[in-house]
Amino acid sequence: MKTVRFEDLPSLAGQEVGVSDWVTIDQDRIAKFADATGDHQWIHLDAERAKKEMPGGKTIAHGYLTLSLIPWLTGSLLRIEGISRGINYGSNKVRFTNMVPVGSRVRARSKMLSAEARGGGMQLISEVTIEIEGESRPACIAETIGIVFK
Repeated sequence: MKTVRFEDLPSLAGQEVGVSDWVTIDQDRIAKFADATGDHQWIHLDAERAKKEMPGGKTIAHGYLTLSLIPWLTGSLLRIEGISRGINYGSNKVRFTNMVPVGSRVRARSKMLSAEARGGGMQLISEVTIEIEGESRPACIAETIGIVFK
């Protein structure tokens, strides 16, 4: 984990912040996400049908499940000294560029694009790529916005 002081955040602009550990996307996680969001489409839940009709023959994670892992995966990459709180402010751009079949392992690679004073805090814009182990094309590329406060 990289450690930086609040005042030094702008020095990270343009740099890779880090790469998370791998996490396995199992069917239980996919099913719980389906229940939480009401998205019960068969491509996520019906293993028998997926064997016959899906490329690779497996169910796949929801794109938004992959996106929702970003705060957790990137939370282990950077420790900012001197802050009281941080908030997710949104995303400028999100693309789901590859399917995540059940049983796959994913990780986050984060690059700080900018860090600028805003609203009494520091607005951080990052490019986060969710990589799939063994695949050249990532699952998701998202430009995320967060704000941290002293």
